[in-house]
Amino acid sequence: MSSEVRDVIIIGSGPAGYTAAIYTARANLKPLLFEGMQPGGQLTITTDVENYPGYPKGVEGPKMMEEFKEQAARFGTEIVFEQVVKIDVSKRPFTLWTDFNEYRAKAVIICTGASAKLLGIESETRLMGHGVSACATCDGSFFKGKQVLIVGGGDTAMEEANYLTRMCAKVTVVHRRDEFRASRIMLDRAKANPKIAWLLNKEIVEILANEKGKVDSVRVKDTRTGALSVEQTDGVFVAIGHKPNTELFEGVLDTDETGYLEVHSGTYTSVEGVFAAGDVADKTYRQAVTAAGMGCMAAIDAERWLERQGAH
Repeated sequence: MSSEVRDVIIIGSGPAGYTAAIYTARANLKPLLFEGMQPGGQLTITTDVENYPGYPKGVEGPKMMEEFKEQAARFGTEIVFEQVVKIDVSKRPFTLWTDFNEYRAKAVIICTGASAKLLGIESETRLMGHGVSACATCDGSFFKGKQVLIVGGGDTAMEEANYLTRMCAKVTVVHRRDEFRASRIMLDRAKANPKIAWLLNKEIVEILANEKGKVDSVRVKDTRTGALSVEQTDGVFVAIGHKPNTELFEGVLDTDETGYLEVHSGTYTSVEGVFAAGDVADKTYRQAVTAAGMGCMAAIDAERWLERQGAH
């Protein structure tokens, strides 16, 4: 354990975390940022980002996060590839533990983001990596010329369905209703794609494998009649939304009924001196640009709070 007490520790390294780092570093708060197990966050598993200002031709998610990281480091952010496994905010300075070290901080900014939700069936877990995936952009290239299913009815499902048509012979969207949460532009784009088929009012109840242990079909249930049928497929991509990465803060900070950190007056959590930004606290917008905006807000909130405490 270092005896040093940091001004600010940032947990998480997506657009919220890196932006918080840029702002706190420029305010001479010498931030320490923990990248966690997925440096760069969800954008590192996104292909083309077309709606972030300043990238008129679009940018690949991993490339964008590399540039965010480079900018944060340029201003003096210390970036550590460790994951925080425990936090104590009951007294100041706050204490954080990773698998390797113990750290202390006057203020903490939480930017741990969210993770993909899964269907919750046994065969999905067993066949993950053997034809089941939660990331089309990570694993789509393994299915060149093949037929795949994508499960979901939101923007993520539509975006990933369109992406998969670049390499797959056919992509079928499986959705338990015939209405969609997806935005009109994303839905229209998917419906206009001739390589996308639709399996509506259906849910997957079991994923089946061949003798080699690879996915070859799924058993689906009609959500109106309950009738079961089998659909042939080479792969299943799950795109049914996300859950906030807040397990670390259970019983420590206030969350809403769906697990998102509750914030007030900008980015203040239920504990003074602890701030939250990005998808860990935002279940409404969940965009890279809004996460970055919240990261900026959290940095400014933390800087002003520290000033009021006479701590900086």
